[in-house]
Amino acid sequence: MTFPIPSTWKRNRWLPSALLILGILLLSYFSFSLLEEFLEHSGSKWKLVWHYRNVFWHGWLSTLSISMVALLLSCFLGALLLTAYRSSLKLLHFLAFLLIEILRGTPFLTQILFFFYVVAHGVGLENRLLTGILLLSLFSSVYIAELMRASIEAIHPLQWDSAKAIGLTTYQTYRYVIIPQSLRSLLPALAGQLASLIKDSSLLSIIGISELTLSAQQVNATTYCTLESFFPLALGYLVLTLPISLGSRLLEKKLKL
Repeated sequence: MTFPIPSTWKRNRWLPSALLILGILLLSYFSFSLLEEFLEHSGSKWKLVWHYRNVFWHGWLSTLSISMVALLLSCFLGALLLTAYRSSLKLLHFLAFLLIEILRGTPFLTQILFFFYVVAHGVGLENRLLTGILLLSLFSSVYIAELMRASIEAIHPLQWDSAKAIGLTTYQTYRYVIIPQSLRSLLPALAGQLASLIKDSSLLSIIGISELTLSAQQVNATTYCTLESFFPLALGYLVLTLPISLGSRLLEKKLKL
């Protein structure tokens, strides 16, 4: 069943968007009006949390550094997983397929607890930061491997045949034909995966890694100011992910030209 679109909306296509924005503004106004009395009494709490600004700052820097290192490592691991997955060796292909499906099919929180308390302790790896970076990289690598696989398989089969026809080796085919074309669809998706990786790093707080989420939890436990402690947390992640989202959209437009 379809609903007819009013003729006024057809002539003024900006009208639905304007109504939506107006609704959001009205909802925000009434919401903040209801919170006005609460915020008046919480002024002292904001001042109290402000004294812990250095804790948030160090946690934010820690989240940034962990995310950057994990991104580079996850790209490397993702390429290795993709190579194993596309290998002609059936055992290697099966192991890569099994690892990808297990990591994609289980929650990251469960993986952190299992690998940290079972695997890491079993092999004698006691460094929490190193373990957290490895876990985050491994978890993200399976998604990056899938993104790489999808971008490569999106290349038309004629490109492969043409490369083979002119005598290019497998390495030369990937180097000069496949990878340059696959990057057009891979880079925007990779930027989105980076934003997800930054947000997933918040789960590392459960094993005591001093990043932004753990900093907010510590301030909340000390001051008992929940809203005032977790609002900077949301703002900190937004500062990290918003430029990535905007850059991803600009990159998509540029690559489509």
